[in-house]
This record gives sequence, structure tokens and C-alpha cells, in this order.
Amino acid sequence: MDASDPLASYRKKFLVPAGKKGKNCIYLCGHSLGLQPTTAGEYIKQELNDWAALGVEGHFHARHPWVPYHELMNPQVARLAGAEPGEVVVMNSLTVNLHLAMVSFYRPDPSRNKILVEANAFPSDRYAVRSQMALHGIDPAHSLIEASPREGETTLRVEDVESLIDREGKDIALILMGGVQYFTGQAFDMERIVRAGHAKGCVVGFDLAHAIGNIPLRLHDWGVDFAVWCSYKYLNGGPGSLAGLFIHERHVRNQKLPRLAGWWGHDKATRFEMPAEFVPIPTAEGWQLSNPPILSAAALRASLDVFDTVGMERLREKSEQLTGYLEYLLGRSHKNFVIITPRETRDRGAQLSLLFRNAGQDTFQRLTAADVVCDWREADMRSGHGGVIRVAPVPLYNSFTDVFRFAQVLADGS
Repeated sequence: MDASDPLASYRKKFLVPAGKKGKNCIYLCGHSLGLQPTTAGEYIKQELNDWAALGVEGHFHARHPWVPYHELMNPQVARLAGAEPGEVVVMNSLTVNLHLAMVSFYRPDPSRNKILVEANAFPSDRYAVRSQMALHGIDPAHSLIEASPREGETTLRVEDVESLIDREGKDIALILMGGVQYFTGQAFDMERIVRAGHAKGCVVGFDLAHAIGNIPLRLHDWGVDFAVWCSYKYLNGGPGSLAGLFIHERHVRNQKLPRLAGWWGHDKATRFEMPAEFVPIPTAEGWQLSNPPILSAAALRASLDVFDTVGMERLREKSEQLTGYLEYLLGRSHKNFVIITPRETRDRGAQLSLLFRNAGQDTFQRLTAADVVCDWREADMRSGHGGVIRVAPVPLYNSFTDVFRFAQVLADGS
């Protein structure tokens, strides 16, 4: 399978950490931190050299001038997000961008002030939502709605989300959900959620931390109002790397939208004239606050250049094969866990979440000792289960051999 894989050579474009025995580890943790592109050091060194040689003049005269540096990445990110170039911008971190977006798009009033999220959303999203509600004097106990799976199920049915929106939509100001649920690995049908939300007059946004670079996205065509994401998972931008923001084009020119302004979001033609009045750039860049950290941006650009050469369509094809192969192997012999990630390929990305009935921590420690890199997440202890091992075979750098070796190691102690 590896010999016939047309994308096998891309593994050489990433640095796979060595295990304790000197050989490459089995790295299946790209859902948490993607691997370093081999060219990242070169890209960063270029900016260090220009800084050394040019000092402040590098803002305009570096090989890749720093003032418009982020503009190099906007078209690349737009292709991954299924967006127009003017609808995206690379900046800040994910939760900062979420707060900035909610300032503009969570505009509650006495009759419509609720926020709908998925149950067990990533903690940072929950904290951001609750704090934004508090800023408006709204009690989450009454106005925060959680879409939960049915009794005895672990993932959401999209028809249940639609029914909830239909029932509560007149009171909902904002729907904010993950594109791919971080814990279960479920990929939500974003197009249907947007359609249902807009039919009730709701704003619809998504956290795409586990979706961008993982599954195909069509944010513009789906009509998503806004989306945010980080870039250190499937986008391989490095720890704490720059995040992204999507604002649909129907909103970007609306200067009446409230926003927290910063000078990097000001009209480029007069930015350096330092005018007193803020005039936003009529693209998603108008939500920028400050100039981006160039060294971090350089590492991200190294990875985005790889994405540009392979394309999401081919990555998705291999991803479905890799994850399907992993599911097949795990289904043959392992009985002390259940896979809570959806079985349908359209409903998942490059991740399987293994919910252990018992001995999950012991299994995780045994995998770690065998040079397998995945991760452990505590489950709801009220369910009677210990926790989840999340495994992500990433198509850019994981092989079918990686998947086979993982299944062998897991089986050795089952």
C-alpha cells in the first residue's frame, strides 16, 4: 500500500521524531501538534538573515518584506478554507480571533441572546462564550444551549441539531460549533447547520481547529458567517503558531459592524500616516490588531507551501484510506475499547477516538513506552468509562506501515 501511495514521498518533507531506540517513533498525534516541515528552518533563517542584514528596513526590503508578509499566506489559506482571498487573514491565536469575531457577531438583545454550542466543546471555546455572555450581562445558565447526543450515543445527529435550531432559533443570536469535534473526531455537516441557522435568523460560526487541513471546506459557498482556527495541528505551523480568521464577504465591507480595532487593520493606503480615525481594510484583514510575528509566520508558510503542491482533494482521498485501514485493523481483534468516531467517512477526518472501558491509562502508557505518540483524554467519569486515546493518521506524513505498526503494538497487550 505504501509502495503504491502517490503521496508517500511527502513524508520526507517532515521531520519525524526519533523514539527511545533511535528509530522513528510512530507519530499519530497530528491532531494535537503537526510535525515540522523540513524547510521550516530554512524559511525562518531567511528572515533572521534579513533581520541581521537590514534591521528595520526589512519591513520593506527583505526578500519577503515583512509589512505584507501575511498576504503571502492569505491565498493559500483561502484555498484550504474554501474561501475568497479577501475573506481570510492569518493573525493572532485561535481564542483571540474567536473573541474578536464574537465582538462583531454576537450582538444579543432582550429577545434574542442565546448561544448554541455542541456539548463538550473544547474548553477554550466554552470559556470564551461564557465570558462574552458575561460582558453583555447575560447568564449562561439561562442562555447557553448545548446540543447533546441522544441517550446512549456519543456523537450528534445533524437532524437533532436542525430540530433544536428550529425549536429554539428565534431566541438564538449565535450558533458556534466545531467543524470537527476535538474529542470524538466527528465532522459536522456545516452546510446543513448554516442553512438551518440562517433560516431562523441566527449568525453561524465555526471553530475549525481540527477541521482545516484535515477535511475539505467550502466556507464561502456554505455561507458561514465567520470561522476561526489554529495552525499548529493539521497545518503544521509549529507550537503556538499563528491562527486564522474567516469573515464572509457579505460582512467584510460592513463598516457598521462593531469591532475591536488596531492599527494593522486600518486602511493600508493611510496606515503609516497615523490618522486619528480608524478606517478598516475592506477585507478580513480589517479585523487585524497588530503586525504578525514574522518568524512564526515563516514556519507556517513552509507548511502551506507543501499543502499547495499536493492539494486537499488528494489528501482527503489518502486520509479516508488511512483512517479506514486503521478502523479495519482495530476492528479485527480489539475488544477492550469502542471507537466513538463515526464510521461513515463523510462524518470524520483523520482521527479515531478509542473509548476504553478499563485499563485505558495502562494501555496509553504501554503505547508511549513502545514509541507510539498519540494522546489521552479523560472521559466523563459518570459514564463509567476511563477515557479516550485519540489517534490521528495524517495523510501528509503518516504511512500505512505506521498504522499497521500501531495496531500491532496495541494488540500485543490486549
